[in-house]
Amino acid sequence: MALILNLETATTVCSVALGRNGELAAYKEVNKDYSHSENLTVFIQAVLKEAKLDISDLDAVAVSKGPGSYTGLRIGVSAAKGLCFALDKPLIAINTLQAMAYSEKFAIQHSPLTTLFCPMIDARRMEVYCAFYNSENKEIRKTTAEIIDENSFAGILKKHKVVFFGDGASKCKSKLAHYPNAVFIDNIFPSAKNMIKISQDAFNASRFEDMAYFEPYYLKDFVTGAKKINT
Repeated sequence: MALILNLETATTVCSVALGRNGELAAYKEVNKDYSHSENLTVFIQAVLKEAKLDISDLDAVAVSKGPGSYTGLRIGVSAAKGLCFALDKPLIAINTLQAMAYSEKFAIQHSPLTTLFCPMIDARRMEVYCAFYNSENKEIRKTTAEIIDENSFAGILKKHKVVFFGDGASKCKSKLAHYPNAVFIDNIFPSAKNMIKISQDAFNASRFEDMAYFEPYYLKDFVTGAKKINT
């Protein structure tokens, strides 16, 4: 039996879930303006206390690796690596979009095999981070940063029903709603609960990260704004 601590900080959501042999044992989360630095360690303590476990009982730590917020990802990855180093436990990294898609495919009852799932994370303006997954959570189109317009995904939407969700999907709805095969679901966000089955599968297959070299999956280079000069 594996006990895996799952951390999700890629967006405004701060979420911690404890998986026991692929099943949810305890979780705590909040979606509130990048409150990760204040809440992450508190949530870790809370879920372990709820499950009546000590941190030394963990078998691995899984972290949502991105894409997403630079600051949020660094906080989550730093916490995960710190725990793994201190406990001498393996680190598991999970694509944030894949975990979102794993959750959402079960929300559509009896979806045909041709249905695809497209989680979207807001990347500001009309840009999103997105990927396409099938009903078995297999990646069909790799993670990319996309600027959305009326012609986006035209080829895919001609052949497949596509379920769009995530905070990036809501702002794209007006651009894509003219496609009959486009379906939108509101109020879907990344959650550590969605990582549990994926992290358990990774643990079983010994798909671990090299902690000395692992970095968050930012997808885009960080660009700072121009510094204001007082005149």
